[in-house]
Amino acid sequence: QVKLVESGGGLVQAGGSLRLYCTASGSIFGIETMGWYRQAPGKERDLVAQIYTDGSSYYADSAKGRFAISRDNVKNTVSLQMDALKPEDTAVYYCKARIRTLPTIGYDFWGQGTQVTVSS
Repeated sequence: QVKLVESGGGLVQAGGSLRLYCTASGSIFGIETMGWYRQAPGKERDLVAQIYTDGSSYYADSAKGRFAISRDNVKNTVSLQMDALKPEDTAVYYCKARIRTLPTIGYDFWGQGTQVTVSS
C-alpha cells in the first residue's frame, strides 16, 4: 500500500509565501517523476511543477520565477516553495508521484490535496 500525504497549505495574504510538503510511504521500490498540481473551483486540475529523478524540473508559466520544486530521494518527499503568491493561486494543491511498487512496474499515486488560499 502506497500513500502520499501533503501538508503546508493554509491562508496567506497576497505577496506572501507558503511551502507545501508531500511524503510518500508504503511499499516503494523507487520513485520516478514527482509533481504538484492544483485545482481551483470550477476548473480543471492543472500541472504546476514537476521534478524528475535527475533533479531537472518543469514549471507551468504561472509558476515560473515564483515557485520552486525540490525533492529528497532519501526521505521520499517533494516540496513546493511558493513565493509572491497571488489570489489566482488559490486552489487545492495535489501531490502526484509515479512510484514503482515492483522493480519494473510503476503507478501514478495522488495525495488527498491541501488547500491554499491567497487573500487580496
